[in-house]
Amino acid sequence: MNNYHVYGIGAALVDTEIEVSDQDLAAMSVDKGVMTLVDEDRQHQLLEYLEGHLVHANRASGGSAANSIIAASYFGANAFYSCKVANDENGHFYLDDIRAAGVDSKFSSSREIGITGKCLVMITPDAERSMNTFLGISETLSSNEINADAIAKSTYVYLEGYLVTSPTGRQAAIEAKNIAEQNNTLTAISLSDPGMVEFFKEGLLEMVGGGVDLLFCNEAEAKGWAGTDHLDEAIETLKKTATRFAVTLGKKGALVFDGEQLITIDPYNVNAIDTNGAGDMFAGAFLYAITHGHSYAEAGKLASRAAAEVVSHWGPRLPKEKHTELLEILQ
Repeated sequence: MNNYHVYGIGAALVDTEIEVSDQDLAAMSVDKGVMTLVDEDRQHQLLEYLEGHLVHANRASGGSAANSIIAASYFGANAFYSCKVANDENGHFYLDDIRAAGVDSKFSSSREIGITGKCLVMITPDAERSMNTFLGISETLSSNEINADAIAKSTYVYLEGYLVTSPTGRQAAIEAKNIAEQNNTLTAISLSDPGMVEFFKEGLLEMVGGGVDLLFCNEAEAKGWAGTDHLDEAIETLKKTATRFAVTLGKKGALVFDGEQLITIDPYNVNAIDTNGAGDMFAGAFLYAITHGHSYAEAGKLASRAAAEVVSHWGPRLPKEKHTELLEILQ
């Protein structure tokens, strides 16, 4: 029997969420709706401009895969996460937060000197999130952070597409996938962001290799991956990349392919105030459900409901007790 339902690997980022206007984004020359990598000086410039905007500035451990792994853990999955943090205050905070969420990890007590990654998440009134990320020490995440034993004991390995931006991170993802395949552990990947598909597609293709068992993406990422403006054509391309996949469609719900049939997942209408973490929550809920005996249709239903719930709150995560309530949808 496997010890872990899901093993994740990705960036370790401490998130700060800030409410802004479209005019603010224009004034700061921030690209809307995507994740942009920045250096520490640029992040300081943004923070100076944003001083006084910290109305909803909750600090939380983040990173795309981390959000998914924490969600899966809160739903009841046994989860393991590999990442890299520095020996600084944010690094201590991050590890404490991960452990408090019930996620297992094996971190060395002698962490490197450096700066733990930070992400500024700017939320506009239309609920769209625009992220500026300083990877810090996460940029040097490498095969050293992989726990082969935990991978071998997992049902799924989950890779975040953002790892493609770092040469060592990309190699770590490829190695984690290889270890998984050698141990009959299933592989899952998220394309993470339209910018990753647009600017790092070659690296993502390396990470996908001969294909994955499960792929997560949104509509824009799916179309970018296939090089088409037509979703039906993108779906056919995804079938050549992954045995099974889920495409989130925002307010239109989602499409899930279970290896045989394409399933339409209905949306849940909510008042969206913050779309940060919606895709991460979808993946975390989905991975929980399929590793606990539920069908892809049921997994899609839970994931859609959970993603709708997270966009109606500030921040990329929900309180642990909310996950228990959401599970009622599977009964």
